[in-house]
Amino acid sequence: MNAITRLPFASDIAQAYRSGPHVPERNEGERRRYRTIWISDIHLGTRGCNARMLIDFLDSVDSDTMYLVGDIIDGWRLKKRFYWPATHNDVVWRVMKRASRGTRVVYIPGNHDEMFRQFTGMSFGGVEIRRKAIHQTADGRKLLVLHGDEFDTIMLAHRWLAFVGDAAYSMLMRLNVMVNAVRQRMGLSYWSLSKMAKHKVKNAVAFISRFEEVVAHEAGTRGVDGVVCGHIHNAEIREIGGVTYYNDGDWVEGCTALVEHFDGRMEVLHWADEIAARAPAEPARIAA
Repeated sequence: MNAITRLPFASDIAQAYRSGPHVPERNEGERRRYRTIWISDIHLGTRGCNARMLIDFLDSVDSDTMYLVGDIIDGWRLKKRFYWPATHNDVVWRVMKRASRGTRVVYIPGNHDEMFRQFTGMSFGGVEIRRKAIHQTADGRKLLVLHGDEFDTIMLAHRWLAFVGDAAYSMLMRLNVMVNAVRQRMGLSYWSLSKMAKHKVKNAVAFISRFEEVVAHEAGTRGVDGVVCGHIHNAEIREIGGVTYYNDGDWVEGCTALVEHFDGRMEVLHWADEIAARAPAEPARIAA
């Protein structure tokens, strides 16, 4: 823990964590239980992070194991400008609290929080840091769990281009926040401008499909039954070449999580839809 707090901006986050949650945690007995939960691409430290919706999710569900599949904290943004509102602290507090209550929490850093990869094999506050993991489902299948940037050709071959793309994406996410602020005032539920734009661009759709195929193929060479990743902000369950590809999505655009039921059945939860299905007044209160 001491080594981690020496990272830039980490001491500010640690201090915020010690102050406790801004939004009180809901009663543990009210939660829906799963065997395993996977979440990724939260991008804490950015204005595009849907922290309030994630807090609602964390207060609504529980599990024996939770995987944080990368890009939890956005180090790229925080190095440029420190942005850490109380709701982002509340997300960290809830994850740490979950680990202290006995949930196994495994953190697999991604490219935006790659500074934590140097601590692979260590644990802090009960959270295990791993480069990748093998998860065995209740029905006996083996799943490779990793962030997925290892298979992103833009990240591997043209790192500078990835940073340019990140800047453009951040601009789109700022627009996304503005659009949803207007929708909130109108009493409308959350809607992702960036997700819609991405799925309307032919090249983006082709990239997502190719990424999924590459990840599934690599998993197949390692002799596993499936693979769980994040990185591309596109929640999906697909059978590709005899391997089941799972992507848990993100908490910037789609606000999704992948869960395993106690019989081994897997499901993607779309949390914005779950909130919208509640009482009409609740989406405007939570989905900011």
